Amino acid sequence: MPGRIAQADIDEVKARTNIADVIGERVALKPAGVGSLKGLCPFHDERSPSFHVRPQVGFYHCFGCGESGDVYSFLRKMDHLSFTEAVERLAGRIGYTLHFEEGGAAPENSGRSRLYAANAAAAEYFRAQLLTPEAEVGRRFLGERGFDAAAAAHFGVGFAPKGWSNLSDALAGQGFTREELLAAGLLSQGQRGTYDRFRGRLIWPIRDVTSQVVGFGARRLLEDDQGPKYLNTPETSIYRKSQVLYGLDLAKRDISREHRVVVVEGYTDVMACHLAGITTAIATCGTAFGSDHITVLRRVMGDDSSGGEVVFTFDPDAAGQKAALRAFADEKRFSAQTYVAVAPDGLDPCDLRLARGDDAVRALMTTKAPMFEFVIDQRLSQYDLGTVEGRAAALRAAAPVVADIRDPSLRPGYVRVLARRIGLDLDEVSAAVSRASRSRDTGGSLQRRGRDDSPPAERQHPDDGAAASAPVLIPTIASLPRTRDVVIERDALMAALQFGHRLDDATVRRALGAAFQHPALDAVRAAVVEAPDYTRAGWAVQAVDTIREPYRALGSELLMSAFPALGEADAAASASDLMRRLIVRRVDSEKAELVRAVQRVPPDSEEGRRIRLQLRELDLERQRWTGDTER
Repeated sequence: MPGRIAQADIDEVKARTNIADVIGERVALKPAGVGSLKGLCPFHDERSPSFHVRPQVGFYHCFGCGESGDVYSFLRKMDHLSFTEAVERLAGRIGYTLHFEEGGAAPENSGRSRLYAANAAAAEYFRAQLLTPEAEVGRRFLGERGFDAAAAAHFGVGFAPKGWSNLSDALAGQGFTREELLAAGLLSQGQRGTYDRFRGRLIWPIRDVTSQVVGFGARRLLEDDQGPKYLNTPETSIYRKSQVLYGLDLAKRDISREHRVVVVEGYTDVMACHLAGITTAIATCGTAFGSDHITVLRRVMGDDSSGGEVVFTFDPDAAGQKAALRAFADEKRFSAQTYVAVAPDGLDPCDLRLARGDDAVRALMTTKAPMFEFVIDQRLSQYDLGTVEGRAAALRAAAPVVADIRDPSLRPGYVRVLARRIGLDLDEVSAAVSRASRSRDTGGSLQRRGRDDSPPAERQHPDDGAAASAPVLIPTIASLPRTRDVVIERDALMAALQFGHRLDDATVRRALGAAFQHPALDAVRAAVVEAPDYTRAGWAVQAVDTIREPYRALGSELLMSAFPALGEADAAASASDLMRRLIVRRVDSEKAELVRAVQRVPPDSEEGRRIRLQLRELDLERQRWTGDTER
């Protein structure tokens, strides 16, 4: 039985993988200095990006929550994979064949990789079944809604035949066990045993943001099917309906590029929008649009400014209005501007495309109304504006909506809109909005955010043996003194970690060979000096991993911080200059020590002659680094 994966293969897979490509599937990344990218952290909720990725060294670090690591640790934390599964996934991604060492420890396996494999096999099975005679009812359903075979293939639409064990028999033939298929949500458990969950239905594969199939949505087709109209995969270890968005795997690239997303209500609506050219459309999977969906979308959008757009499409009926108000409750979590688009005659995008063509679907996006305006209208519709009492109640209900508008340049305009809609004096409405704003701020100040907002210098190191009364403070860049020597030490370590591969090995080791004045920086320096080869891919990440606690986080920050330079060539030149300055500082320190020593021995002694020779050598070395012949 094979043991652990060969270390050479682990290193080779990581070296061949661009960490920015892997993280970029989940987080919109943009340039953040020489060799660095940044985006919204996938490990905590934030308004502005503090998550940095440095592809050249294969490392990420969040300056907000402190999470850091390589591409393997990213996959393990995001997808709850074992180390072995993370390596296997990346190896499969690049088509690399792994080798296992005999006699090693048994590979870790959480079973999640088998669930992904089972879902992928099921998706292929369903796709093939759509071509069978039994699937005529499914093909007719698609055709009646304007979707041809090419559209079905593009979205991976399939068909589940009516039998109780067709899928389970097919996948058992591929080596999947009943327990694995149950865990994947492909089988259901009844009193008489297990049976296929999806039978006689049209099937849509649901993929996560990395394009892996994690579940399915199934539409009822047959009159004798007593089940719900839509049946989804149940919650599994890889399928969480509150975090999955249908179509995001296809839309993510355009969402990231355009900073725009269109939220529709169903699978066929997503298909209709994409085929009409609105390729940023997505939908929830059997649940209401909620805060977890917003978190996923914000990361993909790069939602850190008000320049983006989120467009919700809702039916104009009561259920649609209720959905819009639920979305508005979470609207403030977006930095982007939010809008509502309601199709004429209450048609959803699929029916609109079928009735009026692709142009009508595209036009729907141009007639969108701001979410605030839509919600204001909904609030006012509940009151009789023809009475004094009705107008007063409507003002109380709608004023908080205007007070919630983040953009101060928009708020006065909506105050005027509200005054006109209700028929009240502008000053009266403005005063009501101000009161609502003060009330909101007072309530918000009492709420504590869920993340750690303590200053970087005051974060506590999670030392298992430490008493709660004696926290270990973790040094950060922000907590370092701003003295001249400490700044040079800090910048030199940053340069060595980020651009050591472009520097002369002997120069770096000479510059960093002596202890630094600041103990935290000295701990990082020691790890850098111990690194065997600065040209080896991934050396800096391994060096950071060897830094003793509580200084490892500081090493991660130094590796990931933006280095002040216009380009990599300028950065390498600046790094060389920092090394030179450290060497000159070290030479001056060594010379001062020798000058003190030579004064303690007889001038004509052997020891005196040896020290004077060393002083001469130091003068020559200093001259080489500075060109200064006077010192």
